Amino acid sequence: MTDIDKIKKLRQSTGAGFKDCNSALKESNGDLDKASEILRIRGVAKASKKMSRNANEGVIVISGDTNKTSLIEVNCETDFVAKNGDFINFVKELSEINNNCSSNLEELNNSIMQNNKTVQDNIVDLIAKIGEKITIGNLKTIENVNSKNYVYQHSVIVDNVSKLGVVVSLETSEKSEKLNSFGKQLSMHIAASNPIAVNSNEIKEEIINKEQELISEELKNSGKPDEIAKKISLGKINKFKEENGLMTQYWVMEPKKRVKEIISEMNITDLKIKEFVRLKIGD
Repeated sequence: MTDIDKIKKLRQSTGAGFKDCNSALKESNGDLDKASEILRIRGVAKASKKMSRNANEGVIVISGDTNKTSLIEVNCETDFVAKNGDFINFVKELSEINNNCSSNLEELNNSIMQNNKTVQDNIVDLIAKIGEKITIGNLKTIENVNSKNYVYQHSVIVDNVSKLGVVVSLETSEKSEKLNSFGKQLSMHIAASNPIAVNSNEIKEEIINKEQELISEELKNSGKPDEIAKKISLGKINKFKEENGLMTQYWVMEPKKRVKEIISEMNITDLKIKEFVRLKIGD
C-alpha cells in the first residue's frame, strides 16, 4: 500500500484532515493502527483545550413518533458549524439514539453509533475535525399512556433539525382531525408564548421567589407606602403567574380568549394537557 493509499484509508477511518493523517503516519512509521491511535490522542487533547470556550449556537433535533417523542439540544460555537454537513449528520443520528435511550444522558454517551464508536468518542472526533467545542445540552423524552404528542419546529435548518422545538402531550380518548388541528396549534402557541408550566400553580417556587425579589427591588425606591407597595407586589406576582401558566395565557390564534377557554369550547370532556417541553437555542 502506497503512502497516499494509507493517508486515504486513515482519513476515511478517522475523519481527520490530510495534513494530520500524513503527520501521524510519519510518526508511526507507516503503521495505520498506531497512526489512528495518535490521531485519537491528539483529538482528545484538542477537544480538552476547546471545552473552556462558550458554545451558544447549535440545533434542536426532534425524533420519535406521536407516542414517544424526544428532543435534544446539541451546542457548538458558531451558526456556521450548526449548518455544517458533518455536524448535521451527527446530530440526526444522535437524536434517534437519544429517543431509544429515553433521554438518559449516561446511556446516550456510551451508546454505539453506526461507525462502531461511542457517542462520546464521536463528539471528541468531531471537535478535532471541525475545530469547535461541541456539547450535548438539554434533552427530554415525552411518553404518556393514552396520550398523543404534537410537534412544532421553528427556524428549520433541515428535516427535523431546527433552532426551536416544541413537543406537547395531549391525553384523551378522542381521535379526530379537530383534535389534531388543536394539537398542532397548541404546539405553535407554546413556541410563541413560552409558558413555564401547564398551570400557574405548578410554576416552581424558586422561579416565583426570584420574580418576587425582582418586584420587591423595583418597588423599594418607589416612595410608595408599605401597604400600597404590598398590594402592587401581589398584583404583579399574580400577573406573572397568569402570563406564564399555559392554561391562563391568551390564545395566540384568538387573543381575546385564554387557552383554557379554547379547550372548553372543544367539547372533549376527557381532554387534558399532560406536559410539554420547549427548547430554543440561546435560552
